[in-house]
Amino acid sequence: MQALRYRASGRAFAEIAQFHPDLTALRRDLHAHPELGFEEAYTSARVRESLRVCGVDEVHEGIGRTGVVAVIRGQSHASGAMVGLRADMDALPMTEHNDFAWKSCKGGMMHGCGHDGHVAMLLGAARYLAATRRFDGTAVLIFQPGEEGFGGARVMIEDGLFERFPVRAVYAMHNWPAMAPGTVGINDGAMMASADRITIEVTGKGGHGAHPYQTVDVVLVASTIVTALQSIVSRNVRAMDSAVVSICAVRAGDLGAFSVLPGQATLVGTVRTFDPAVQDLMQRRIQELCGAVALGFGATATVRYERIYPATINTPQEAHFAGDVAESLVGAQNVVRNLEPSMGAEDFSFMLQHKPGAYLRLGQGGAAALHSGRYDFNDEVLPLGAALHASLVEQAMPLAPPPLG
Repeated sequence: MQALRYRASGRAFAEIAQFHPDLTALRRDLHAHPELGFEEAYTSARVRESLRVCGVDEVHEGIGRTGVVAVIRGQSHASGAMVGLRADMDALPMTEHNDFAWKSCKGGMMHGCGHDGHVAMLLGAARYLAATRRFDGTAVLIFQPGEEGFGGARVMIEDGLFERFPVRAVYAMHNWPAMAPGTVGINDGAMMASADRITIEVTGKGGHGAHPYQTVDVVLVASTIVTALQSIVSRNVRAMDSAVVSICAVRAGDLGAFSVLPGQATLVGTVRTFDPAVQDLMQRRIQELCGAVALGFGATATVRYERIYPATINTPQEAHFAGDVAESLVGAQNVVRNLEPSMGAEDFSFMLQHKPGAYLRLGQGGAAALHSGRYDFNDEVLPLGAALHASLVEQAMPLAPPPLG
């Protein structure tokens, strides 16, 4: 068994730690075989195989195309309770720059966000829960495809996930390199921002660069729009609220035609907010400002505003409960209950729009950040993540104490 640099307690952790090497081997196999959203055929097959070996009660496949759901019933069903646990399965379209034995075998694909570890942790919880069943109710383990921009959670929900498995609460966790192994972070509100896409089409009149007075210069208009958009947060959003607007790509003209002013320009960017009211404000002001700036130059600007992922917002009761469960494993000193939200986005948000629940950060340390070509999941935290999943089930649906003799 691997030596761990953190301390954790509890029966679930002690038992899961015994098969830590198995979880590590599984995680590294998944890392070596990354798959993009809705293409997780190999990953889903490994998940189904592992679940059946574990002896879970039911394995359902094809939910949300490549999603898998496992059902494990406790020693008692008297409570009628049902709790969901979710792990995402997909990789990223990026090149890995590591050189260890389990590096990606597929060019241009990599588990750069640790979903391989998330799957392994939930399978570790499945193995423990199926063997012990020390809870009163039903555990629903959700292996979700397409988190990285595909909205796989939404697709599973549209495919009847919560009608077929009416959980009363749902939980998920994500590894977090900025926190040390053996630590857990959570708060009782927003954990991740919404992710919106903006596409701005600017139309003017092209012409010769030597005669700009004969044109409506879309490069100038687009540049002014980029600068003007930065005023929205500073002059429209309250200082105690949060928002980000970033233009991340601009396309106009031909690099080989240095003296030709184009007639069209396209800008693409993202907007991040936590509060739906701020999100509405950002959409309205972006549309108003782009149109007004373009009009001032005699051009036109069309804005397409797409709401991709909503904000990931924990429900207070479930967040408090999840924090208590984490404390039972690693101690209060290692649980951050007021974790600063991230401006990143997460499609677990769709599940939290339908069910109470909480999203946790599992500290894993490491020099490489998420979505880096040098990233790798820290196998040291696999037993803790699996035990945290399992303990959420056991403590949310505890067995009744035996009657006094």
